[in-house]
Amino acid sequence: MAQTPRPPPAPAEATSQSIDSPDICRAGRDLLSLALIDARNHTLHLLSLYEQALGEGMPVPSAPDVVPPVWLAGHIGWFAEWWIGRNTQRAFGADCPVRPTRLAAIDPGADGWWNPAQSAPNRRWTPDLPDLAQTKAYLLETLESTLELLDNAAETDAGLYFYRLALFHEDLRGEQFVVMAQTLGLPLGFEQAPIAVTREPLLLPATRWELGMPEGGFAFAQERAAHRVDVPEFEIDAQPVTWNQYTEFVDDGGYDREELWHGEGWRWLAAQVEGRRGPRHVEQIGGARSGTGGSVLQQRFGATVRAAGHHSAVHLSWWEADAWARWAGRRIATEVEWEIAAHTAARRGFRWADVHEWTAGTLQPWPGYRADPWSAGGDFDPAAAFGRARVLRGASFATRARLRSPRRRGFALPDRDDGFFGFRTCAL
Repeated sequence: MAQTPRPPPAPAEATSQSIDSPDICRAGRDLLSLALIDARNHTLHLLSLYEQALGEGMPVPSAPDVVPPVWLAGHIGWFAEWWIGRNTQRAFGADCPVRPTRLAAIDPGADGWWNPAQSAPNRRWTPDLPDLAQTKAYLLETLESTLELLDNAAETDAGLYFYRLALFHEDLRGEQFVVMAQTLGLPLGFEQAPIAVTREPLLLPATRWELGMPEGGFAFAQERAAHRVDVPEFEIDAQPVTWNQYTEFVDDGGYDREELWHGEGWRWLAAQVEGRRGPRHVEQIGGARSGTGGSVLQQRFGATVRAAGHHSAVHLSWWEADAWARWAGRRIATEVEWEIAAHTAARRGFRWADVHEWTAGTLQPWPGYRADPWSAGGDFDPAAAFGRARVLRGASFATRARLRSPRRRGFALPDRDDGFFGFRTCAL
């Protein structure tokens, strides 16, 4: 069994703030090494929380939006080995072929166990997969290999590309662990941070704005291709829609009024179990007209809690966000409006990072879009979601700080509601 790798000597500037900053996308070998160790330690910590909550073997039901936690952990180690340890052409970075020449895996069964392209989803529950102890050993061994290779990598964007990709992939899977804990009702001890009072909407002037990550450093494929767009004046909410605001929609029959819903959204609502009348994980919602500000009882990591009325409404599908906006006589904010406000209106009260926020329209490629090796390989392909998925901006309490960038561009299909998803609106 591999031993826990020892972190390399930290340079003077290597603080917790620097490895937790979105600027890690441009970090060199030293900081990147520390961040990779931090990400792996976080994965192991989440695994230990799951083990405490579920017991030996960590059994979970085969259900939508759920994968066995041991499988997910093994997939994290496999991903790094697949793109770094086994990839003989990793030095090409984003220009690496989709199917590079690859070395054999540390474990001969790795691809059959953890490669999504070779392992059918239902096979992830089979008892012949590695157990927790074997998976932890694999995580430590693959990290040790990654760090050794990183020591000799070229200090360039191409030379460090796959190390940065592995880091952000592990951070994304870390949030997936937390989302699954909420889906499964596991008491992992997560607390929602206090949120400041709500503010009035903000008026922002017309501007010409550059969308897209700048050249240099790491970015996901759907975030590349910087380009400028003209944006007229707009009024945007200072914070995501709150439970108090959402409860008024429910009290006004929002879930029973077909005229408020997009056609696909109405069909989605009709297909939900037991006549859905509120967001996912909500046991009781209503009473805003009573003058008490409404009451929301929500399942949060296995416990029933009363949601604070000024907190952001969460676990909403895009369809629900769109219906609320129609009811309120407003519209969901576009991603460029959201980004402008996040960059320019923070001192005026624009608040984000409570929830991932749905934006208007569908995910589309930006001018000059080019698939990267990961997306072109089909495992995480934005192109397959173009015209169907909706863009998500922002972050949640479960998002690692490294991923909390106002330029980060996530996406999900509009019926997804398992994530920590909310929204904000603009005036028509």
